[in-house]
Amino acid sequence: MQLTPLADRLVLKRVEATQKTKSGIVLPDTAKEKPEEGEVVAAGKEVKEVKEGDKVLFSKYAPTEVKVEGVEYLIVKEEDVLAIIK
Repeated sequence: MQLTPLADRLVLKRVEATQKTKSGIVLPDTAKEKPEEGEVVAAGKEVKEVKEGDKVLFSKYAPTEVKVEGVEYLIVKEEDVLAIIK
């Protein structure tokens, strides 16, 4: 099954957070925050500035989480994307 977003929505796959601090301390799973960074998997037809494959920063409370065939995806509106990471 494949997700096809409608209108100005994007399907993102969350980018995993780093598990070590810069000083080398390993963080347990309970201490990690979910990153607000993701990779665009699919884009709706009305999306203008973001394309598939872009890494983006998005608003913390914006995404709707869905699970398809055991894989977690996020669905956000294009207006909730804060920046494209180059």
